[in-house]
Amino acid sequence: MKRVVAAGLAGVVVLAAILWAVVWFSPSAQDALMRRVVAANIGGNEAVLNEDALHVVLCGTGSPMPDPDRAQACAIVYAGGKVFVVDSGLGGWDRLARFQLPVGGLTGILLTHFHSDHISGIPDIALNSWASGRREALTVYGPPGVETVVAGFDLAYSLDDGYRIAHHGPDFFAEEGADYQPVVVDVPDRNTSVVVFDEGGVKVTAFRVSHEPVDPAYGYRIDYKGRSVVFSGDTKRDANIATFGKDADVLIHEALAAHMVGMLEEGLEHQGDRRAKVMHDIPDYHATPVQAAESANEAGVSLLVYTHIVPRLPNAIAERVFLRGVADVRGERVLLGYDGLYLELPAGSEEIVEHDLR
Repeated sequence: MKRVVAAGLAGVVVLAAILWAVVWFSPSAQDALMRRVVAANIGGNEAVLNEDALHVVLCGTGSPMPDPDRAQACAIVYAGGKVFVVDSGLGGWDRLARFQLPVGGLTGILLTHFHSDHISGIPDIALNSWASGRREALTVYGPPGVETVVAGFDLAYSLDDGYRIAHHGPDFFAEEGADYQPVVVDVPDRNTSVVVFDEGGVKVTAFRVSHEPVDPAYGYRIDYKGRSVVFSGDTKRDANIATFGKDADVLIHEALAAHMVGMLEEGLEHQGDRRAKVMHDIPDYHATPVQAAESANEAGVSLLVYTHIVPRLPNAIAERVFLRGVADVRGERVLLGYDGLYLELPAGSEEIVEHDLR
């Protein structure tokens, strides 16, 4: 029996070696293999276009700190034929492309504030939604100052846009699609929310959060067919999350583990690295995982998802340290967000279906 098994294994190894040799030395076999790879990677994830659900995908759950596993701040929401990107940090487009998510019908970008890790990916989103069929100016919503941000990108990429129109032609790259349309969202005070968009059953509301000295900084709520998702943006513990996120299905809340950042500060200080001051300063305008859980409880949300993860979590032990104390506050319905988390919220239901697009 052992001889039969050994002979079978040897046969498999020999066959694999032959197939490898065929591919290695045969251009036609190589091309056939590459065509299969291309076909597998140019499809579209059409499930997110189902208008009987609210769809949320995290395309960036990281921060300004380098993290090979997390792009900077980015999420995308599909609802009723509308498509909104919430913040657009570096690497977000790479994730959207990897997950084969459609962006040609992009309705707009919602910016919570103008820290670099929330705006640095805008040009990639602009270019690729343009290439995917967007023919109108890209609408970018944000606090006062959004007009300055998009004017800068418009100027910086004006030569690039001209090259692409000249090369591919205006029928493919519509000239209007190269433009930006800033929409200033003015939320006058902390006690007020402002409707940013209300069309086709999709309602987007902005409200103020606390991220001083960044002021104003916004959170957003998106409602569709009785389902809702709230994005905290960057904020320290803020009662407005509970006020304007009341009874939402999903709260996507930033989180910084202050005790872990404190260890980074100590390590950098020991090395004489001036960045120790950055680690010292940042906890005062972010929420801890425990504080985010408290806000979720006060809001009465069904599911809490952590994003804008600080610091990097390279393994399960680091994740455990990051979440220390959360279970004492909120024992269930908590997710550590990741790039590729797709939440499907069917209309007429309380169900939240989790998909992993990685």
